[in-house]
Amino acid sequence: MFTPIETSIGAVLLQQATSVLLFHNGSVLGASSLMHRVLNAPSKGLLAFFTGMAFSSLPLKLIIPELVTRYPPIPTNLQAGLITVGVGALVGWGTKTSNGCTSGHMLCGLSRLSGRSLVAVGTFFATAVLTHHAVHPTLRTTACPPGTVCYLPTYPSQTTTTTLLLLTAVTILAAQIVPRFIARISSNEGKANGDVPARQASAFFSGLEFGLGLHISQMASPAKVLSFLSLPNWDAWDPSLGMVMLFGVLPSVVENLAKGFNNPPLFNKRFDISKKTIEDVDWKFVLGAAVFGIGWGLTGTCPGPAVLRAVAQPTWGLLWMLGFWLGGKVAV
Repeated sequence: MFTPIETSIGAVLLQQATSVLLFHNGSVLGASSLMHRVLNAPSKGLLAFFTGMAFSSLPLKLIIPELVTRYPPIPTNLQAGLITVGVGALVGWGTKTSNGCTSGHMLCGLSRLSGRSLVAVGTFFATAVLTHHAVHPTLRTTACPPGTVCYLPTYPSQTTTTTLLLLTAVTILAAQIVPRFIARISSNEGKANGDVPARQASAFFSGLEFGLGLHISQMASPAKVLSFLSLPNWDAWDPSLGMVMLFGVLPSVVENLAKGFNNPPLFNKRFDISKKTIEDVDWKFVLGAAVFGIGWGLTGTCPGPAVLRAVAQPTWGLLWMLGFWLGGKVAV
């Protein structure tokens, strides 16, 4: 069902996660790129980001447990396990070949007005929709059971909304204040560069905001994503994730245009942003985006949400991440 309040609040956290990592550390929050890197050459900053993601379910379990993502059962036989590895491999190969996924290209790339990211997003959305329609012809998921009209909105209670807003505000403030405080005390203690621990703190809070945003927006829910991919079957279509585009991308467009990239980020010497343009798009890039879209359309899981599911279901995570790693290796 359409959840405009929860998804909009989650989208704000997703936007803040990309902003913190970009304007504090100079890094783009591309979940697939970060995953490829942490699986092959882990660093303290990468581990801090994924630790933040792993901890993101804890505050929800304590205060709003109904918003913690619920996942399908884990594989219980060899065939299901091999399918999980295979889907992970498709996503791993596709994201490595096209240099990104829904976070790197949609949340971050579109907000920088990247024509290359626009091609990627258009390609993987189209192939994901076609794949979902081909593999799941009823187009109905547990997020939108039979007999319901999925585009009709449902709203949380006033108590839940207030709690969500308070959690979001506290998290955003902490992500802005704590890294600055750490940089200050690190420098005061005589360290040569107080920015290093501040970068790690920023990475942690970016991961925390990203994980919370995925849970609250329900982008982490495979069923919710697949319901969004059910368009243009309107009765089966859940438009919730459109709120991610509205509140996750548009504010970043304004922020990026306002701040620009001429001055260095807060805790780094420069921005680590791809200089590639739409002129660098080739057939292999488009193919990679299409293959990622197929993997996404099969199960409704892309790299960022896969991390959260791996925390909740380690057996599934081991299988999917193995496939993702193998797919990335083949793409090199």
